[in-house]
This record gives sequence, C-alpha cells and structure tokens, in this order.
Amino acid sequence: MKCIAIVEDEVLMRRELAEMLARAGFEVREIEEFENVAEQILAGSVDLVLLDLNLPGVGGFRICQEIKRKSGIPVLVLTSRDQMRDELQALDLGADEYLTKPCRKERLLARISNVLKRYEGRSNLLEGEDFLLDRQTYTLYINNRSVVLPQNQGRLLEAFLSHDSEVITKEALCMMLWGTEAFIDENALQVNLTRLKKTMAGLGMRQRIVPLRGVGYQLVADEGAKKDAHGMGEQDGKEGPE
Repeated sequence: MKCIAIVEDEVLMRRELAEMLARAGFEVREIEEFENVAEQILAGSVDLVLLDLNLPGVGGFRICQEIKRKSGIPVLVLTSRDQMRDELQALDLGADEYLTKPCRKERLLARISNVLKRYEGRSNLLEGEDFLLDRQTYTLYINNRSVVLPQNQGRLLEAFLSHDSEVITKEALCMMLWGTEAFIDENALQVNLTRLKKTMAGLGMRQRIVPLRGVGYQLVADEGAKKDAHGMGEQDGKEGPE
C-alpha cells in the first residue's frame, strides 16, 4: 500500500483529503506539526507528498526544495495559489505536479496515480548533480549511459549522497565500507576515496570530493572545466586491495 503524506494546515481540508485518499486505498500520514516538516517526511516511509504552499513557519516552497534535495520522493503541490509564477517556481524546485484548489477528486487521484507510476522502480535511486545512483546495484546513470561501480566506490558515493553535501567523518565512511570504525588502516580509506575520485573525474561528474582536515570529507559542486583525477588535498595512498 502506497503511503501519502499530507502537508496541509487547514484541518478540515486535511481531514477531507485524508478520508478521500484512504477510501482510494492509500495509507495516509497527516503532518500536523509544521516545524521540521521535511525531516518528518524523510524519517518515515513515504511514497508521495501532497503539499500546500501557504503554511505556517517555513513555506511550502522551502519544504519542497528540502525534500527534493535530500530524497527522490515525488511532490504534488495542491494549493490555492493560481499564479503562473508560483507554479513555475514550484516546478523549478522539483515539484512533480501542480494543482490549484478547488480540485475535483477524480483529477487529483489521476495525477497522484500518474506521478506514482512515473516513480515505479525509482525508490532505490539517489539523485546527484546530473546523475542518479541505484543504491541496490550501485549502477550510476549519467550522460545517457550507465556504469556499475565497484562495491566500495558505490558505498562511498551512497554515503556522500545520503548526507546531502554535509561533511562526513572518516569514522562514518569506515563504518559504511567495513561495518566498523576499529582497526582500519586510514590508507585503505584513502585508496578507496582516490579510486572513486578518479571514476568521477573520468565520467565528467560535476561534483568532487574534498577533504576538511581533522573533520572528514565533503561532496561539493565543481563547475570547473576539467577536474584533476588525482590530488585529494591529502596523501592519496598507494593502490591496493579494497
């Protein structure tokens, strides 16, 4: 059963939508607290977000942006704002559909069904800068081609994408690779990071891994023409077994 999160501050409207979706066979999750909405959604198992724009605190545009930056969850905007600029802004931020209130039940359910069909099979995909990573097979989709990454490279890239450009500690990366932080030669981590960096450069990816001395590593946007496939800012370490 697909789960739909309703982000709507008007109680009567939210309950009406919840009842309609439940009758249509969906599991419904009503968001009733409007602080950290994106975090609430990302913490649960949600297949689609039905999002109003006029919300207390952080507005719907910001929530949409946060959800789409950190996940592949589809967002359908349902709002009373009927200006073209609002629709274009929402779509530019990643919204998958935009409907204005009042909206016929049949139309809303049809749009929900269409969006869910488009996302079938994409629940395992993580989005990067102009590429997608299948977290089950570590297949990288970029520039109309697909590349299966070695397991350790795939695990590292998954870790960076899951942290949404945040700094990741060396301990967290070791845990991702080997399931432990103890007794791991740091050179082994460097070797795997270097291999991933070279793969990314070879594929012309627009993001790169940078070290933050004493803190960890970060995946950042790189708008440069050509990225160096070596030099991580620290000693890369010699090639060796993963």
